[in-house]
Amino acid sequence: MTITDSFVLLAATFLIVGVLTTKFSSRLGVPSLVLFIMVGIIMGSDVLGIIYFDNAQIAQMIGILALIIILFEGGIQTSWKSVKSVMVPSLSLATLGVLLTSGIVAVAAKFILDIGWLQSILFGAIVGSTDAAAVFAVLKGQNIKPKISATLEAESGSNDPMAVLLTISAIELIMNPNANVFGMIGLFIVQIVVGLLLGLVFGKLAVFALNRINLDSSGLYPVFAIAFALLTYGFTAFLNGSGLLAVYIAAIIIGNAETIAYKHSIFRFSEGFAWMMQILMFVILGLLVFPSHLFTWDILFKGLIMSLILMLVARPIAVYLSTLKMGYTRNEVIFLSWAGLKGAVPIVLATYPLLAEVDGSSLIFNVVFFVVLTSCLIHGSTITILAKKLGLTGPKKTTPMHTLELVSLGKADAEMLEYEIEDDAEVVGETLIDIPFPEGALVNAIIRNDKLVTPTGNTVIEAGDFLYVLTSRKNTNKIKKLLEKKKIQEKVIEIETV
Repeated sequence: MTITDSFVLLAATFLIVGVLTTKFSSRLGVPSLVLFIMVGIIMGSDVLGIIYFDNAQIAQMIGILALIIILFEGGIQTSWKSVKSVMVPSLSLATLGVLLTSGIVAVAAKFILDIGWLQSILFGAIVGSTDAAAVFAVLKGQNIKPKISATLEAESGSNDPMAVLLTISAIELIMNPNANVFGMIGLFIVQIVVGLLLGLVFGKLAVFALNRINLDSSGLYPVFAIAFALLTYGFTAFLNGSGLLAVYIAAIIIGNAETIAYKHSIFRFSEGFAWMMQILMFVILGLLVFPSHLFTWDILFKGLIMSLILMLVARPIAVYLSTLKMGYTRNEVIFLSWAGLKGAVPIVLATYPLLAEVDGSSLIFNVVFFVVLTSCLIHGSTITILAKKLGLTGPKKTTPMHTLELVSLGKADAEMLEYEIEDDAEVVGETLIDIPFPEGALVNAIIRNDKLVTPTGNTVIEAGDFLYVLTSRKNTNKIKKLLEKKKIQEKVIEIETV
C-alpha cells in the first residue's frame, strides 16, 4: 500500500469514527469534542502507534482553517435579532471578560506552574477566551433560553481578537523585552476595526454575488459561499485585521439576508462541512499531544488546580464584573460563568509559543491541553443539566430537515419561503383561506410535530407549524410581515361611575 493509499484509508477511518462518536456521545453523557480528541490520542504514537505526529505548524494551520469554517457555520445560523439585544454584554465579555480571566489565571499560573511572570501572562492569555467551536457544538439543538445562548454565541464568536492579541503580545515581550506595549494596543484596535469593516463589506458582497450569479449547478452555491468565508479571512488577515471576527460578522450578514439563492443548501452544506472540520481539527490536536508527557502526576495535579481556578474563580469574577448592571439575573450570571467552554482555540494558541520556541512552551501546551480536556468533560456534560436546574430552558423546538430546494433566486423570480409560526402570531387559529396572502403565493406544505400536513383552504394554522410558501420574490417581505404579525391583546377597561 502506498503512502497516498494509507492516507486515504486513515482519513476515512477518522471521519467514520468521528461521525459514530457523535451518535453515542449524548448517550454516554460526554461531549463529542472529547471523543474526537481521544480518537487522536489513541491513534497517536504513545498508544496504538498508528500515526506519529508532532508538527505544531501543520496543526495550527488545520486548526485555523477549521475555525474559519466553524465560525462561518455558526454565524449563518445566528439570528441577528437575538444577537442585537445582547450585543453590549457580549462585547463586554469578549474584551473585559477575557482580560480579567487572563489576569486572574496568570497570577495563579505564576505560583502553581512555577514559571516567569511573562510566561504566566502568556498562559492566562491562551486560556482566557471561550471557544466558538466548543460553544456552538454544545449549544446546538439545546433549548437554552435565546438571551443566554445568544450571549454565549456572540461572545465566543467575537472574543478571538483579544485572545490572539494577548497571546502574541506576551510572546513578543518574552522574545523582545523592549517591545512597544502601546503599539500592541494600537494593533488590537486596528484588528477590531478592520475586522468589523471588512466583515460587513464581504458579507454584503457575498449576498449580492450569491443572488446575482447564475451558476450551472446548484451544488456550486454552497462552495461559493465557503469560498467567500476563506476570502474574508485571508484578505482581512493580509490587512492586519482580525480574520476570524470578519468571518463571523460576514456569516451573520449572509445568514440573516432576506433573500439569498439556495439558502437551505448553503446552510446544510456548511453544517456538514463544519462537522467534518471539527472532527479533523480535534483528532489532529489529539495526535499532537503525547499521553506520556500529558498524563504525569505533575501535569495532572497542576492542570487540575488551574482548571478549578479558571472554572470556579476567574471566569465567575470576570462574568460578574463584565455584566454588572446589564439586566442579567443571578441564575443567568451563574450559568454564563459555568458555560465558558474551552476548546480548539486555546490549543491552537498554545502552538504559537511552541513554534516561537518560548521557554517552558512544552509545559504550557500540556497544561493548556489538560485544562481544555477538563473543561470539555465537566462543562460540556453538565451545561444542559445546570440550565434546567436554574430554570433557563425554554420549550424544545425541532427544525425539520430540508430535503429539497425546489426553486431559488438566480434560476427563477421565485423562492420557497420557510417560516415557523410563533405562539402569539395573529394567524394562529385561522384557516388558510382566511389569511390574506398576496396574489400568487401558495402554501405548499406544513410540517406539524415532525409530520407532513397537506394544506387545503380549511387547514387551521397552529403554533409551532412550519409553513413552506412558494412566492414571487417581490412578495417575500409582505408574507414575512403577515406571518410575523402578533395578536392584539384586547383589554377590557371597566369604567366605574360614581
